[in-house]
Amino acid sequence: MIPNVKIHIGQYFATKNSTSISTVLGSCVSVCLFDPVMKIGGMNHILHSGESLGSIDDSGRYGVNAMELLINEMISLGAMRNRLVAKVFGGGNILGLSNKHQQGHRNVDFVLNFLKVDEIQIVSQNTGGRFSRKIFFQSDTSEVLLKKTTSKMQANLPQEKNTASIRVKSISDKSGEITLF
Repeated sequence: MIPNVKIHIGQYFATKNSTSISTVLGSCVSVCLFDPVMKIGGMNHILHSGESLGSIDDSGRYGVNAMELLINEMISLGAMRNRLVAKVFGGGNILGLSNKHQQGHRNVDFVLNFLKVDEIQIVSQNTGGRFSRKIFFQSDTSEVLLKKTTSKMQANLPQEKNTASIRVKSISDKSGEITLF
């Protein structure tokens, strides 16, 4: 049986063993990184695009720290930074705010910019929208199972059209697929 590791806000996990890594996202963002040669995969759960306010125990909640912690852990397991590919999820506007600068949007912008600057190829992403996501990342194949969910609070908000189907932006045929369930 394949082990399942659940991560929460501010946490990250990387492994060279076959593991299903899961999390639930609202406005938070998770980046799934994968080294296709060494079959090393990992995921983080970013709360906020900004920098830590100095508290050591919550540094993984903030953008740059969360990304570097995950990358460094993967490198310590044998991954090479220049081979990493990424899948990006989350950043939902789950409260239905009309302000383009809501936290989910800022989180996605941060992650996309970080990956661009670090020259880490994004092979797929599923971000934005007015729903939460539950994702399962298979660490040794980079396959992702994604389920969108709505909370009781969201049920009272005007819904987006065509919420029955999720648009998944596939950027490349490399490093696994996203399966919606």
